[in-house]
Amino acid sequence: MKVLILAGGLGSRLSEETNLKPKPMVEIGGYPILWHIMKIYSHYGFNDFIILTGYKSHIIKEFFVNYYHRYSDITVDMTDNSVTVHKTRQEPWKVTMLYTGQNTMTGGRIKKASKYIGNEPFLLTYGDGVSDVNIKDLIDAHQKSGKLITMTAVKPTGRFGALVIDGQNTITSFIEKPKGDGAWINGGFFVCQPEVMNYIAEGSGVIFERDPLEKLAADGQLHAYKHEGFWQPMDTLKDKIHLTELWEQEKAPWKKWEK
Repeated sequence: MKVLILAGGLGSRLSEETNLKPKPMVEIGGYPILWHIMKIYSHYGFNDFIILTGYKSHIIKEFFVNYYHRYSDITVDMTDNSVTVHKTRQEPWKVTMLYTGQNTMTGGRIKKASKYIGNEPFLLTYGDGVSDVNIKDLIDAHQKSGKLITMTAVKPTGRFGALVIDGQNTITSFIEKPKGDGAWINGGFFVCQPEVMNYIAEGSGVIFERDPLEKLAADGQLHAYKHEGFWQPMDTLKDKIHLTELWEQEKAPWKKWEK
C-alpha cells in the first residue's frame, strides 16, 4: 500500500524556518519532520512513499538524493577526488517525489497522484504532524467499516493551561494544557479506497478538506478512527521546540522504531 504525504504548502505560520525550506523539511532533532513521519509508516511495514511537493520542492529532492552520504561516515581524499563510505544508514524506502505545483491546494495535489496509485487502496497524511497512532489498527478499522475513507480523529490539547474554579471563585487546581474543548478534529493519517479520487475534481484549486470530504461525509462514506493517544502538528515555532524537546529527552511518543 502506497503512502501519500502532502508536502507542498508554504507553512506561513512557521516563517522563521519556512522562509528557507518547505515545512516538512523543518528539523526535529536533526531530522526533517517528513523523515519522522516516514519512519512511523516504515515501522508498520509501509515503505513505498509518494511525496507531493510544491514550495521549494528542490530541497526535498536534494535531501533524498543525498540521503546515502548525508547519514554516512565518509572520507574524502582530495588528492584523487575519491569518496570512501565507511558506515551508512539505509532505509527500505522507495520515494517518488511528485511536483504538484507551487500554489496547488491539497485536493489538487492528491488528484495528481492518481496515475501512481492505480486501482489500489492508499494511505495519506500531512507532512507536518506526528502521532503514535497504530497504523495497522487504523487499517483494520477502515476495512471493517466498509467505507471509502477513514480519517484519524484526534482531540488536540489546548494552547493554554486551564483553571479549575469553584463556586466561590477559588482556584482549586491548574491543568496544564488540557484537551481543548473536547471536539474531535481531522488528524490526518487517512486510509483511502481508490474511489476517493472520484470525489476530487480536476484543478489546482480543490481543497481536499472541503468539497471532497464533505461529499464523502454526505454519502456516508467517511469513517472516523478515534485516536486518544499522542498527536501533534508542527504549526508554530513553539510546536517545533516542544517536539524537539520530546525527541532530545527520548520521550517522543511517536518513535516506535529501534533506530
